[in-house]
Amino acid sequence: MDTEVNPMLSDWTGPFGLPPFAKVQAGQFRQAFEVAMAEHRDELAAISAAAQPATFDNTLAAFDRAGRLLGRLEALFYNLSASATSPSLQAVQRDLAGPLAAHESAVYQDQALFARIDAVYQAAHTLDAQQRRLAEVVHRDFVRAGAQLAQPQRERLAAVMQDLAQATTAFAQNVLHDEAAYALQLRGEADLAGLPDFVRASARAAAVERGLGDDAALHVITLSRSLIVPFLSFSARRDLREQAWQAWVSRGEHDGEHDNRPVAARILALRREQAGLMGHDNFADHALSNTMAQRRDKVWSLLDEVWAKALPAFNRERAMLLQAMADAGATHELQPWDWRYWAERVRQQRFALDEAEVKPYFPLPAVVAAAFDCAQRLFGIRFTPRGDLSGYHPDVAVYEMTDAAGATRGLFMQDNFARPTKRSGAWMSSLRWQHANGEPALPVILNNNNFARGSGDQPALLSADDVRTLFHEFGHGLHGLLSDVRYERLSGTQVLRDFVELPSQLFEHWGVQRDVLRRHARHWKTGEPIPEGLIDRLEAAAKFGQGYETIRYLASSIVDMAAHERSDPPTDVVAFERDLMAARGLPPAAGLNHRLTHFQHLFSGSGYAAGYYVYMWAEVLDADAWDAFQEAGDMFHAETAQRLLRCIYAAGGSVEPGETYRAFRGRDAMIEPMLRDRGLI
Repeated sequence: MDTEVNPMLSDWTGPFGLPPFAKVQAGQFRQAFEVAMAEHRDELAAISAAAQPATFDNTLAAFDRAGRLLGRLEALFYNLSASATSPSLQAVQRDLAGPLAAHESAVYQDQALFARIDAVYQAAHTLDAQQRRLAEVVHRDFVRAGAQLAQPQRERLAAVMQDLAQATTAFAQNVLHDEAAYALQLRGEADLAGLPDFVRASARAAAVERGLGDDAALHVITLSRSLIVPFLSFSARRDLREQAWQAWVSRGEHDGEHDNRPVAARILALRREQAGLMGHDNFADHALSNTMAQRRDKVWSLLDEVWAKALPAFNRERAMLLQAMADAGATHELQPWDWRYWAERVRQQRFALDEAEVKPYFPLPAVVAAAFDCAQRLFGIRFTPRGDLSGYHPDVAVYEMTDAAGATRGLFMQDNFARPTKRSGAWMSSLRWQHANGEPALPVILNNNNFARGSGDQPALLSADDVRTLFHEFGHGLHGLLSDVRYERLSGTQVLRDFVELPSQLFEHWGVQRDVLRRHARHWKTGEPIPEGLIDRLEAAAKFGQGYETIRYLASSIVDMAAHERSDPPTDVVAFERDLMAARGLPPAAGLNHRLTHFQHLFSGSGYAAGYYVYMWAEVLDADAWDAFQEAGDMFHAETAQRLLRCIYAAGGSVEPGETYRAFRGRDAMIEPMLRDRGLI
C-alpha cells in the first residue's frame, strides 16, 4: 500500500487534529503501525546515540516527545476497537497485539536508552519539581518493564507481555461476542408484563438496532446495563427475569471458541510469571508497588472493614424484601434475579418512589446540560456544540471547551448509546493528551456510555444510576480536559490507579444535589421541573440499596485481590470464585458486580488487575473531598473550586497523589465520610 494514500500516515490537518474518521479502513492499520514503530525506534536511537552527556532536555524531554505518530495511531485504533469495532478490525487487533507489546518491551528494555534516563534520574535533585516528577515516573516505567533485569529475564518478560497482550485481546473480544449475540425477544403483552413505557421504548429501540424492526410488537432485552437492570427491576415475568439474569452473569462462560475460562486462567498464570521475573511472590505485590496503597494489608484492611459494615446493611435490606414478598403472597426463595424486582417494590412502598415516575425528569440532553453547567459554575469553562465536526460514529456528539476568557482549551467527544459493535460499560479515553513539550497540544477527550435509546419522539431517559454514570465519566473527562502540565506522560488521568477515580467519583456528587435538580431535571414531555416532593423522596431513598451495591462491589474486589495474590494462580476460575465467595459468606441473593469470566476491568487489560479496590479507595478520598465544599457552605464555593482545579484536575500526574491531596484538603482523607454517605454507619 502506498503510504501517500494511507490517511493515517498523512498529517491530520482538520480542526483539533482530528483523525479522518471517514477515510479510515481496518486494513490500513498494519502498514501505519509498521511505519510509526520504525519512526519511534529511529527517534529513540537518536537519543541513545547522542554524543552529549545525558541531560533532562536531550534525554527525558526528548523521550516524552518521541513516538507522537505511534501515540496518535494507538489512540485511534484502541478507541475504534472499543467503540465501533468490526470483524475486520478485530482481526487486525488480534494480529497486532503481539507486535505492539513487543515494541513497547523493546523501548523500555533498551539498555542504552535506560542508561541515559538513569543518569538524569540520579541527578534529579538538580531539576525543578515537574522535571523531577517526570524523571521519577519515566524511570519507574522502565524499571517496571524490566530494564534492570539480566538479558535472559528481559527476553522472557518481553515474551510474557506479548502473550498477555494477545490473551487480553481475546478476552475482550469474547465478552463482546456474548453481549452482541444475546437478545431476549419479548412478543406480546404477556412478555411485556410490568414493564413501564420507558423500558418498552428502549426495548423497542434495541429491536430496531438489532435489525429486528419489521414486527412493531417485537421488543428486545440486551445485556446493556441500562436495559437489563430496568428489565430486572420491573418485569413481572420471573421466568424471563431468570433467563436474562443467567445470560448476563454467564458472559464468557460458554464452551467453544469464545470461552473465557481458560483465557482468564492463562492471564493469571502469565501475570504470576511476570511478577516473579520482577522479584515479587505474586502479581498483587507487583501491581500494588505502583499505587498509593503500596501493600496488600492496607487494601485488605479497607475491604474487610467495609465488608463487616456492609453485611448488616445488606441483611436489613433483605428483610425488607422478604416482608414485601410475604405481603404479596410470594412463596418462592429470593434469588439474584428477584432482588431488583422486589427492591423496586420496597422503594415504592417505603419511599413512595417509582423509577417510572423519576426517569421522565432525566432526559439525556438535560443531564448532559447539567454536567456542563456544573463544570462552568465550578471552573468557568463552557462547552459549545460543534455540529460541523464528525466523530467515528453518528452517535458521537462533539463539543469545544473554552475557558472563562473565551480561549479554546480542548475538544470533548461524547458517545452515549449502546451498540452491538461497542463494548459494555462506561469509560473515558483520549485521542490526544494536553502538553506543552514541543508544539503545545490541546486535549481531545472522549466519554463512552452505554445508555438505552429512546424510541420515536421519546429521548433516552436516564435512571438515577445512569445520571451518576454520566457525571462519573464526565469527571474523568474533566481530568483530561483541564490538565495543565508540561509533559505528556504526566497529563490528565495518567496518575496512580488508586487516585484516578477521585476526580470522577467526586464529580458525581454534583449530579444529585437539590440545586442542580431544580435547574435541570425537567419532564421530557411537559418541561415541568421535578417536584420538590419527588426530590425529598429521592433523598430519603438514597441510602436504600447501598448494602446490596456495596456487597456486590466488595465481592468482586475480594475475588480480584485473592486471585492475584496467589503464588499458584487458580486454573479453574469459576470454582475458585465459587469457593471463595462461599467461604466469605456472600449472600446467594446478592451475586457479584463482575464475575471473573467477564471481568473486563481485570482481563481486557492490566490497568485494574489487583486494583478493583481503587473505587472504594477513591471513594474515601472523594467523600472527604466533598466535605470540603460542605464545610464551605457552598457546593460551588469559588476558593475551594479553584483549589480543587489547581491541586486535582489540572495537576495530572505532575505531583505525587498524597501530596496533591493534602495540598487540596490540608490533611489526609478520613474514612468516616464514605461510610456515612453509604449509610453504613
